[in-house]
Amino acid sequence: MASSSSAGHSNLQSFINSTTPSVPSHTLPKRSLEDWNSLWLPAGRDTVECFNLRDLWGQYTEWSAYGAGAEVLLHGGDIVDQYYVPYLSAIQIYTNKSRASSRNGASNCWSNGSAYRTLVDPRGSAVQEDAGLHHEGIRRAQEQFGYLYFEFIENNTPFGRPPLLEKVRELASIHPGLMSFESAELSPASWMSVAWYPIYHIPARPKVKDLSACFLTYHKLTSSCQDHMQGSTAEGVSCTRGGNRSSSSEGKSNHIALYPFGLATYRARGKLWTNPESGDDERVVSLYNAADSWLRQLEVVHNDFNFFSTH
Repeated sequence: MASSSSAGHSNLQSFINSTTPSVPSHTLPKRSLEDWNSLWLPAGRDTVECFNLRDLWGQYTEWSAYGAGAEVLLHGGDIVDQYYVPYLSAIQIYTNKSRASSRNGASNCWSNGSAYRTLVDPRGSAVQEDAGLHHEGIRRAQEQFGYLYFEFIENNTPFGRPPLLEKVRELASIHPGLMSFESAELSPASWMSVAWYPIYHIPARPKVKDLSACFLTYHKLTSSCQDHMQGSTAEGVSCTRGGNRSSSSEGKSNHIALYPFGLATYRARGKLWTNPESGDDERVVSLYNAADSWLRQLEVVHNDFNFFSTH
């Protein structure tokens, strides 16, 4: 078998394909979403294709328990299945305040309007009238991006984190929208980041240092590919349905594959992961820049991203 370099094989793309969730999709009548910001919904159609967040988390059930296996072609020509455990690294859900409030009842995320944050000040509490910011500017930002219903940024070390599905269930016990929202009910500013850490590979290969690589992927939480973020350079955003693109979801109809729009790597500097003949170098740079631009635009301090960027 030819080496990964001579064959132009991309282990990076193999990892992305193997860890991209493929979510069952369905349609909703647009009139049922009429109290949502019309800028978020596609024009010219009576229905909206979407997915439920509960179904999205369901894609991580097996991965959280046993790891997600990615086929890796080693330099000598051998193939191993490298398994990774997903961890929820960060998530922001932007939505419409009145709809989310009525859906989730007296959830404390709306207590006195002080626990949710808007895009204007995503790292602080909700903007108050005496904040010195122009009310019209605040109103326009809320119309375009919505209210920050929920935010989580992981601070623990990887060894102290529960797998993604376990963490989501824990958070959903306090913020039920994590399990009930439809993607069509979310602003295009909604996103999540998943940290992938290796646990084992089959068959075992001792002293293959490059297999210790870790990855940080960024995914939109909406089913629309349209980019509403002003000045965004998140060119890697991809929504695919069925077999439109080679992936783990190939052959599935009525599914939406949430390919990452951003990526950061740790311990992946060797040629095992960035084969120059497959365009990996350019792909890594493009996806990294997209993630960096996204975080800067939302003014988010993402701990894992900072660590991956400096190590």
